[in-house]
Amino acid sequence: MKHRRRERNTPKIEKTALVHIEKAIYGGAFLARLEGKATFVPLTLPGEQARIRIVDEKRSYAAAEPEEIVSSSPSRVQPRCPHFGLCGGCSYQHTTYVSQLALKEQILRETLQRAGVPAPEHIEVLAGDPWAYRNRIRLAFASGTRVGYRGRRSHDIFTIEECPITAPLLVKAALSAAEVLRTKKPSLEATELSLFCNAEERSLLASIFVRRGQPEGFDLFAAALSDKVPELAGVELLHHSLADGTAQQLARWGELSIGYRAAGFEYRVDHGAFFQVNRWLIDSLVQRVLSAHRGTLAWDLFAGVGLFARQLAESFKEVIAVESEPAAMQGLDQNLRGSNGRSVNADTLSFLRAQDPRLKPDLIVLDPPRAGLGSEITTLLGNLGAPSIVYVSCDPSTLARDLKALLSSGYSIASVVLADLFPETFHLETVITLQKA
Repeated sequence: MKHRRRERNTPKIEKTALVHIEKAIYGGAFLARLEGKATFVPLTLPGEQARIRIVDEKRSYAAAEPEEIVSSSPSRVQPRCPHFGLCGGCSYQHTTYVSQLALKEQILRETLQRAGVPAPEHIEVLAGDPWAYRNRIRLAFASGTRVGYRGRRSHDIFTIEECPITAPLLVKAALSAAEVLRTKKPSLEATELSLFCNAEERSLLASIFVRRGQPEGFDLFAAALSDKVPELAGVELLHHSLADGTAQQLARWGELSIGYRAAGFEYRVDHGAFFQVNRWLIDSLVQRVLSAHRGTLAWDLFAGVGLFARQLAESFKEVIAVESEPAAMQGLDQNLRGSNGRSVNADTLSFLRAQDPRLKPDLIVLDPPRAGLGSEITTLLGNLGAPSIVYVSCDPSTLARDLKALLSSGYSIASVVLADLFPETFHLETVITLQKA
């Protein structure tokens, strides 16, 4: 009988090198080249020389960590957050805000050009205060009683004490929730916490996710958290299914929704419903999206709670708002009540498939999730041929793919706005206005 020779556990030798950082890459890293291979390095800046350590190497690219910044960029600054670099939330706190905007414009231009979409000479930039802007955060619990974000290169939970990009009320509520779990010890196996507040930080909704489908101790948790955070309007308890990604509501305390005043209207926003995250820029975003559009019929596809649809109802005789998420529907119905708008509970693809192409709207507003539109939706939109389309995108790659298809069907780009709704992070929002040629 053969005996397999026991292999020695020799330590892996990590490769280090001195590289020149070329440019920013969507996703938060920066590009260098090592022996001709694209190498992605976070926490660096264009023009810098950095000594790096390779942490993952594939045939066509490598990922690295900076060991030392040998020569630094003039735009490098001290990050405001003490967790920066360990926490996975922010990517650009180590550079000035002016530099961040320039990096994002470069990324947007290159992404469009790489897809064969001609970037216009002028891209308008919409920006505001880069701090304390977030009205929504989602955190994770470590050991059930410490709260934080996922780490930058791992799924480990990095405990936080502050978060400078977030509304202070949300940080207070997160730390208070962790304290309640430690001191009151309700029988909740908490895994995650989602928090949403209105712009003035006067009202707050919380969603707590648990491992098991039993709401034991939930009322105790909600009441204790309300004592610490008087702005708390409502809490829901959810069981998150790892199998299909769905969340089942097990219990609820307090209100189902809060009011959010934006662009001149009071919106109802329920637990789990989508709403734009930057509380400083929502009004300006609505203005850029709607601009001077007027007419007879407008469609708001992926409408959410009707942020754009309610505004469109002021300048169009009829507005149809299409939304499929159950969490948004009650708010959408209420927000359109008494206006020229009406809601349709359907996904965008099903709605478009059912339309008579002869009854085209004057304007279509699109605000899809990161996956974008996809080939069938862009084909249906191209065949429909509405005079104007405004596409609000949160992912430049899927935007470029969809734009290429829409341009091939006879549309042209009238304007591009880079809306920096996520300062200090690599995320960027884009508002594209298309006109039928």
